[in-house]
Amino acid sequence: MFNKILSFLSQDIAIDLGTATTLVYARGRGIIIFEPSVVAVNQKTGQILAIGQEAKKMVGRTPAHIVATRPLVKGVISDFEVTEQMLRYFVEKVQKRKMLLASRPRVIIGVPCEVTEVEKKSVRDAALSAGAREVYLIEQPMAAAIGARLPVQEAGGNLIVDIGGGTAQVVVISLGGIVLAKSLRIAGDKLNEDIIHFAQEEYKLLIGERTAEEIKIGIGSASPMKERKHMAMRGRNLVTGLPEEILVSDEDIRRALEKSVGQIVNTIKSAVEETPPELLADVMRRGIYLTGGGSLLHGLDSLVAKETKIHTQIIEDPVTAVARGAGLVLENLDELREVLSKTEDLEPPR
Repeated sequence: MFNKILSFLSQDIAIDLGTATTLVYARGRGIIIFEPSVVAVNQKTGQILAIGQEAKKMVGRTPAHIVATRPLVKGVISDFEVTEQMLRYFVEKVQKRKMLLASRPRVIIGVPCEVTEVEKKSVRDAALSAGAREVYLIEQPMAAAIGARLPVQEAGGNLIVDIGGGTAQVVVISLGGIVLAKSLRIAGDKLNEDIIHFAQEEYKLLIGERTAEEIKIGIGSASPMKERKHMAMRGRNLVTGLPEEILVSDEDIRRALEKSVGQIVNTIKSAVEETPPELLADVMRRGIYLTGGGSLLHGLDSLVAKETKIHTQIIEDPVTAVARGAGLVLENLDELREVLSKTEDLEPPR
């Protein structure tokens, strides 16, 4: 009864704590925050100047003593204090809309499926320090599957590929648990790096991460497009030191991304090969589901289908799937408690 009163007074939330983007789902209201996982810090004073969208605007545009940084690398906390501040910012942003007497909220956080117990404890401690009353963790692919309304609690195989900013995760789910998991630290950020490296190697052109991401979204592809596309790539010529603009095609960018995309596809194929036969039969019938921002790379679904010989589809609104799934668990915690990550460090629910 006491816990129900606390839940009424607080705004319980689910957080998709991503390398590139953080989404926050508020109980009874849906996704209300969708901001970059970026924090701007004054290195002279240690003061945090901006978080989220405002901090991302500063990337590449700050003086030397101000650094716009991501506190998570490859889905794992790299700077505990900055992550705590970022989580506190998001928690308080939600809570202040509730009521002045709001109690501390219960929080569900999506984490990569192969993080260590130490890394899980780091996430949990950061959330508790940021103001959470109770903290539950859920593997991101599991949350994405629930967000896609897949029958994860049934005795049948579901193969989910979650491609985010820092990691690509391939899991097979059955009976509310993860049967097989493979994680690859090659995802959206690595594709941006590939484009930056390609520009330097091919054209001696230095471009920024923002430009690389725009090109990836604009003409990046895993399979040939029906119509050839071109896009201007602007940067600084490393030989002359002067600004330069070069026209690149989708074929050029596909060549730049080929190795990393191939590694992601090979990881999916490896997971298919290791899936138990009965569950594989279910996967062949139901298909492979792609989720996460990286799944939107043009032609990736058709390439996976071609290589695995299994129908592959991108789920509806793949970017928000983890947040939606974690939100569904938050709304139905008693019924879906079994899908939460089993962690030694988590206290039993009060």
